[in-house]
Amino acid sequence: MAPAVDYSLYLVTDSTPAILGERDLVEVVEAALEGGVTLVQYRDKISDTALLVSTARKLHLVTRKHNVPLLINDRVDVALAVECEGVHVGQDDLDLPSVRKLLGHSAIIGVTVSTVEEAQLACKGGADYLGIGTMFATATKTNTKDIIGTAGTKEILRAIAEDGKNVRTISIGGINASTVQRVLYQSSDSKKKLDGVAVVSAIMAAKDPARAAAEIMNLIKTPPPFAAASLANTAKKGDPRSLVGLVPAIIKVVTEKNPLSHNMTNLVVQNFAANVALAVGGSPIMSNYGEEAADLCKLGGSLVINMGTVTAEGLRNYVQALKAYNQEGAPVVFDPVGAGATAVRRLAVKTLLAAGYFDVIKGNEGEIRTVFGSVIQQKGVDSGASTLSDTEKAALVRDLAARERNVVVMTGATDFVSDGLRTFAVSNGHELLGRITGSGCVLGTIISLTLAVSREDKLLAALAGLLHYEIAAEIAATREDVKGPGTFVPALIDELYNIHESTSQGDWKWLERASVGAVGL
Repeated sequence: MAPAVDYSLYLVTDSTPAILGERDLVEVVEAALEGGVTLVQYRDKISDTALLVSTARKLHLVTRKHNVPLLINDRVDVALAVECEGVHVGQDDLDLPSVRKLLGHSAIIGVTVSTVEEAQLACKGGADYLGIGTMFATATKTNTKDIIGTAGTKEILRAIAEDGKNVRTISIGGINASTVQRVLYQSSDSKKKLDGVAVVSAIMAAKDPARAAAEIMNLIKTPPPFAAASLANTAKKGDPRSLVGLVPAIIKVVTEKNPLSHNMTNLVVQNFAANVALAVGGSPIMSNYGEEAADLCKLGGSLVINMGTVTAEGLRNYVQALKAYNQEGAPVVFDPVGAGATAVRRLAVKTLLAAGYFDVIKGNEGEIRTVFGSVIQQKGVDSGASTLSDTEKAALVRDLAARERNVVVMTGATDFVSDGLRTFAVSNGHELLGRITGSGCVLGTIISLTLAVSREDKLLAALAGLLHYEIAAEIAATREDVKGPGTFVPALIDELYNIHESTSQGDWKWLERASVGAVGL
């Protein structure tokens, strides 16, 4: 049986000039070990056998000095020659049973997997650990079969939770200081978590490998900034009445703090969204330029990425802003407008989900199904005719929230909101919301404001924003001066403001309209 191993920070070497340059490989690896690397894999697909053995022996001297195992990529003969601790094999390399027979039961043997079937087979075959990936696209893996991301990694972890309970797991592919925390946070399943991450160029190409390794190890040991407050709150309310009772306090804090709502949204709704943000006590800024996010994310507010207008330049700006807000730990709301309408929009959704973490994903049925991975043909931004029962909608929202480890809001005749553990149905709102442009978009703006002041319970924040908006719509629709969609919009803004004002003065009578029920799944 292989010895106990710390898989936290697994270094995979790269000897190519583009990564290593003129530096000495052994010196770079030793510096990385001094920075905290816990496992080293020597990977060299080019050099001849004699050079591989010579280099591996030098590396082994260094890794043994630091009491860290050395594994060889693919080449069992090299591992035998240098008597190192084990090997790592891919799906196209020597099969696992043969490797085990050659190296013995004490060797550490890892296997690259990218599907549930490959993972299950490796677990049954006696692998000590699995290298699950590829997480992100990377230049070091030119023959990558598939990019599975955090969702695919979580699916594999869930599938091997029982049969592979003693098999360790690492994520591999494009992981660096900017992504490591999100990878560990979003990939881990409740039944089985990742044991570590494999890193290549983020350490091997670094000017100071020791410092790079130390930085990544520190990030591994600490919760991501965008999840810290929520993880620290272990007393979240689970019953509807208690949650609704907390809504006025959140609306009041929005009034007091006047948080920023940074909207990267389409031109059609910018004016509407800005007026709605002002009406509920927020401070709006409409900026689609990603460069500004580095400053705006530090102002205590939230970001809304509204995919109403999709262009290549816009997508690059979204990604830049998303990463800035993630790094700061500031909340981000994603509104995948018309996600299922075109192939371009479906690809944009995949790009954004891979680029960063969204605290809340809000959309109609068609949009949420597209984000989950279903192929839905939307007509424009409308959801289209519903094909799911309420139970199926609630389950979809719960499953997507659990997969992404965030909050998902699906709007419709009945709204559903979930954080993967708690799922609620909200039966408020009015049909006139569906008759005006941007009604869903401005809901994202309101949620961004409640989220900015309630980071410790993001579901509660989303619920507060949803109730504020939809109850205001109910009240506005019944006013005598409202004759249709044209007069409804200014009335809606007025009633959003009236709720904001009355709540700040301690009058919560409007909240008696709230219709929120827990969904048992």
